[in-house]
Amino acid sequence: MNTITPQKKRPGRPPKQIGGQHETRTALLRAGVEVLTEKGFTATGIDEILRRVGVPKGSFYHYFNSKEAFGADVIETYARYFSRKLDCYFLDESFPALERIANFIADARSGMQRHGFRRGCVIGNLGQEMSALPDAYREQLIGVFGDWESRLARCLEVARAEGTINQMSDCAALATFFWIGWEGAVLRAKLELNAKPLDIFSEAFFAGLSR
Repeated sequence: MNTITPQKKRPGRPPKQIGGQHETRTALLRAGVEVLTEKGFTATGIDEILRRVGVPKGSFYHYFNSKEAFGADVIETYARYFSRKLDCYFLDESFPALERIANFIADARSGMQRHGFRRGCVIGNLGQEMSALPDAYREQLIGVFGDWESRLARCLEVARAEGTINQMSDCAALATFFWIGWEGAVLRAKLELNAKPLDIFSEAFFAGLSR
């Protein structure tokens, strides 16, 4: 992930803070994640982020050099959050490996439904508009998908050891296939405003594992 060095503090009136500098920066990034789960980066204005947090524009540029730098940090923030979520499910030894994957899918499905299928995946959303984004994001997004694939592949390796999938299964390839299909299903669910695409994909994925 790229590390963005915040712009040096500008002279004049200090930016409004929410419980301190760290809290303000975190609130801005959280608002960015929320907005970017719903719509594209190019359609998102800085003013919208600021209104959600309730701080003036000077606060934004105190922590981020530009909208591009902000976007890079939003990607990193979302990637960390989602990796923790994946570990919560994929490393849960109280369930067999395939049930861990099913539990993750059920949680993601529930989350989309709770938000009326308006929110999807920040990484998938940005990937869809890559032609209009800074090229530096490309490597960042590919790296995030690679990390998710590695985490799922390790879970599938456990399933293979448990004997619940074919012993000849290529777990890395299956993990790549899952994320390609899942991201497409999430986009289709947002389009149709229902969970049917998620259900169709997940059922087909598990059916393929049993062959």
